[in-house]
Amino acid sequence: MTPTRLRLNALAFASILILVPSSNAFDTPLSDTAVREAYFLGQRHDLRCLRTYTKVLPAPQRGPHIAMVTFLTPFAQVVQQTSARIGNYSAQQAQIDHRGVTESVKLVILVNLTPSYSAVISPGDPSNPNNKPVLRSHDFWKDLHVTILDGDTARKPSVFLGHSNSSCGRRGPCALTGATLELTFPAESFVSDRAVIWITPPEIDPVVVEFDLTSLR
Repeated sequence: MTPTRLRLNALAFASILILVPSSNAFDTPLSDTAVREAYFLGQRHDLRCLRTYTKVLPAPQRGPHIAMVTFLTPFAQVVQQTSARIGNYSAQQAQIDHRGVTESVKLVILVNLTPSYSAVISPGDPSNPNNKPVLRSHDFWKDLHVTILDGDTARKPSVFLGHSNSSCGRRGPCALTGATLELTFPAESFVSDRAVIWITPPEIDPVVVEFDLTSLR
């Protein structure tokens, strides 16, 4: 084959690669250009640009309140990370820092307690020392069952963490207010155009949240 024919075949193959769409609806792996764009968004220090990555939900009539669900793509995570950097931090350094990073999707779920599902399960009886108050465990979030679907396929997180949230007075004790759950997935897990999150708290029906991944970077 002549050198000219080899060059033409190489150009044709490169054109095919450019035209082939990514198997993911959102950007992954991030190019240096995408990291640079995320850097400049983050350096505005105004994370309202990530509002489309969060669903805010109304409180239920009873049971715990699944208040917010956030689906953070690799692009959104770089925006968050660079927003937290103040001082001498450049776009070039952000690109260097991202190289070699194993990209992930982070799902963050905020759960708030409610009057019907409060920190106090039973108030007890002050006049009866044997009838003491029963407080809700700070690990209550472990009773929530979370299922994530990529289209119609269930995806298993590589990391599933949770912690309780509390409100503390300046001089008074701290009171349990809710919990935050964080699930991490390999970014390549999501190949569909939509992600559906089923959250099943105790005592109430499942809460279902859907993200159109074509609308996220």
